[in-house]
Amino acid sequence: MRKRWTLQPTDEAVADHLQQVLKIHPVFCRLLAQRGITSYDEAKSFFRPHWSHLHDPFLMKGMDVAVARLEQALRNGEKILLYGDYDVDGTTSVALMHEFLTHLGASPAFYIPDRYKEGYGVSMAGMEYAIANGIQLIIAMDCGVNARAQVARAKEHGIGFIVCDHHLPDGPLPAADAVLDPMRPDCAYPFKGLSGCGVAFKLAQGYLQKNDLSDAYLRSLLDLLALSIAADIVPMVGENRVLAHYGLQAINEAGRPGLQALIELGGRQVPLSISDVVFGLAPLINAAGRLADADQAVKLMLSKDRTAALENAQVLLRRNQLRKEHDQQIQDEAARQFEAVAGYEELRSIVLFNKDWHKGVIGIAAARMVERFHRPAILLTESNGMAVGSARTVPGFNIYKAIKTCEDLLTNFGGHDHAAGLTMPLEVVPQFQQRFEMAVKGSILEIHRTPEIEVASALDLKDITPGFWKILKQFAPFGPGNHSPMFVSKNVVDTGHSKLMKGNHLRLSLKQGDSKTVTGVAFGMGEHFAQIATKQPFHVAYKIEEDRWEGKSYLRMMVRDFWFKE
Repeated sequence: MRKRWTLQPTDEAVADHLQQVLKIHPVFCRLLAQRGITSYDEAKSFFRPHWSHLHDPFLMKGMDVAVARLEQALRNGEKILLYGDYDVDGTTSVALMHEFLTHLGASPAFYIPDRYKEGYGVSMAGMEYAIANGIQLIIAMDCGVNARAQVARAKEHGIGFIVCDHHLPDGPLPAADAVLDPMRPDCAYPFKGLSGCGVAFKLAQGYLQKNDLSDAYLRSLLDLLALSIAADIVPMVGENRVLAHYGLQAINEAGRPGLQALIELGGRQVPLSISDVVFGLAPLINAAGRLADADQAVKLMLSKDRTAALENAQVLLRRNQLRKEHDQQIQDEAARQFEAVAGYEELRSIVLFNKDWHKGVIGIAAARMVERFHRPAILLTESNGMAVGSARTVPGFNIYKAIKTCEDLLTNFGGHDHAAGLTMPLEVVPQFQQRFEMAVKGSILEIHRTPEIEVASALDLKDITPGFWKILKQFAPFGPGNHSPMFVSKNVVDTGHSKLMKGNHLRLSLKQGDSKTVTGVAFGMGEHFAQIATKQPFHVAYKIEEDRWEGKSYLRMMVRDFWFKE
């Protein structure tokens, strides 16, 4: 399927001004302007993230109450339970707060809900556990802002409750001692994009600030926070960019035995980038809760010696391998099932059901179906006598709204523009398929049906130099709101040394005019080799990365698309 290339809008007057004051390559000035940076001082802050750029934690609504309640618990030696969701954000939140409170002399317990028995968020089972174990304070992280009944149950037994969440409330706030959530409508906190672990970090920061204590130890925990920021796909701007900057440094210093074991056994090489964390470490940690209990992930992060760390890491690697096998099986079965539908090419959506698909993996498989067929996809399986599913969508199309048009068929659903989860009676699945297809067909635009390559700037191959890379990598860490830039080079030609590799991959060797040769790779694009080998000019869209091999590093293109002249 041919993709459409769109050039990101740029305020050229701002780019010109930045060129005058910064004296750097015009492409970098365009990239800065696209990120809303308009002055020398703003550019300096962007290129030099600093601890001092973080906001005062007491700007967050309820922080004073939360810190006071935590002080009371520590002063009185209360039994504290750390409650976190079963994904990377939840487990890193628990690990960070566990280490922080242990450093202060407490001995907190932790509780991660079972994905299958309890589902997402604060569960009644978790509250009964707290009651039975004499817990006096619960700190819920990456969840809790909508747990009205669960908080009420805890309060009935005199249990204190602090919520550290980053999700949008769906109604009145729970009657907790304090609800920390920058997404609260009444919270004026300047940065709304924190992860759940980020909110927990602000609580720890607030405690230290109130008690006039050094934050040196807290900084050592930023490797955990960087994991959550990367894995939860929160905006890589503002505070998140500062925290991820320091957190990546902590990860690459390899001080935490658990993460060091994951990096080693996962075959990764330091220094790691945010992309390495997203695609290398996060899936291993997430695998804990997808196929079994997520306690294993917390145990890994809290491992204090190499032996325990390696043992815990091995468990996660085995679970991730099993997860990948389930994922591939579901992908293959789903693709066959969809292509067997009469007239599937004309459908605007994908809704498939198989009672044997693994509940913990269907979300990943749904995302793969979107990549393969480029239309909103929902995969459903059977759990506890109901059809449960995960939804993913194409860029620009709000899948939550489409599902909401069918809410009379659903037992419950939740999510956001890009992804959602849903539950329905088994017997309504065929009706839901029809209704959802109608909803998508009536609202999806033609532009949503064509894959898009968003281009940051044109670039000449002669400009891909070590000096250019030295500045480009200062735009990192990359993520939503600060994506790794996509470049386009026009009228490039094969040097005669490009090759078709095993697995339908391409190894490229390209020139543009009298430029030096630039190498690159194009995964899964072997079908273009014949056209490339004609040595006729074509356009190429790519990102630049640094590759390391046998102790040496070199720059290469990671090609995303080709444009051949008709």
